[in-house]
Amino acid sequence: MRVLGVIVAAYEKASGLSGTFRPDIVEVRRTLDVVVDDITEEAGGVRSLRLVAADGADLPGWHPGAHVDVVLPSGRQRQYSLTGSPRAHDHYRIAVRAIPLEHGGGGGSLEVHSLEVGQPLTLRGPRNAFPFIGVDHYLFVAGGIGITPIRPMLYDAIERGADWQFVYTGRDRGSMPFLAELTELAAAYPDRVHLRPDDEFGVPTGAAILDYAPDGAALYTCGPPPMIEAIRGMIPAENIATLHYERFSPPPVVGGEPFTVVLARSGHVVPVAEDQSALSAIRAVLPDVAYSCQQGYCGTCPVALIGGEVDHRDRCLTAAQQESRMTICVSRGVGRVTLDL
Repeated sequence: MRVLGVIVAAYEKASGLSGTFRPDIVEVRRTLDVVVDDITEEAGGVRSLRLVAADGADLPGWHPGAHVDVVLPSGRQRQYSLTGSPRAHDHYRIAVRAIPLEHGGGGGSLEVHSLEVGQPLTLRGPRNAFPFIGVDHYLFVAGGIGITPIRPMLYDAIERGADWQFVYTGRDRGSMPFLAELTELAAAYPDRVHLRPDDEFGVPTGAAILDYAPDGAALYTCGPPPMIEAIRGMIPAENIATLHYERFSPPPVVGGEPFTVVLARSGHVVPVAEDQSALSAIRAVLPDVAYSCQQGYCGTCPVALIGGEVDHRDRCLTAAQQESRMTICVSRGVGRVTLDL
């Protein structure tokens, strides 16, 4: 999963099951000064950070599914789900898995793991790109670090007395964050909590996961792309009313054509393959180029467009802004484009 320190988000109503689409994300222009108050090892390679306001005040409220943009000391900006309780206004909690550079990490998660208690940080938000709807029946499915947005949803459903089932997967128990806590929950709700590390049970199929769902369930899932795609491949399903998912990796490029990006300031001419994003290609020659969500909604990576035609696929720029900027994580050039990089 993008188990690379970036929180990315996608939300979808199941095809054929609802006529509504994902609401527009409303940008929250709020900057918060916080301090790392506590660091906890949650699993192998996963740390959670407790963040408190630098001035000791309460932090803004949020709802399950929300995330914050974290501005790291290097200037990198990354997005992480809030995984604590929305009822706790004195702190936020995020959890991050460290992804080595050689495994596709962008350096943000490693920087988070280098932070110490007392480190000041800047947050933007919170905002919610993975909205949690209030219904009577749920199936929650988390894979590894994908537990972070699912955890607050699960406890909200329990508090409201909803009908729910929860499936938690991972490579092995040592890689699954918050496992001790969720093992206790399984003892309290043995017929509802299903802990399924792959090395003990095998990788579950989409059909096996959906078998746990109550009739008419809203299915909320976050985890590795193969898990999400296995679930999506089973939708529509008789027992699933709506599907909502968040992914921690860039979506695959669909319907892409190769093009060329000219980087005016650095002088590079960069070919972009049909199945590659402009961001990925540009990072090969400019590894410090700014980016965050990799899904076209956070507004971190748009750059000035000097010339050429763009197939705009973002959700962060207005039509007027798209005339002079390109969101390089998702938008594509037509033939040849020139950017101010």
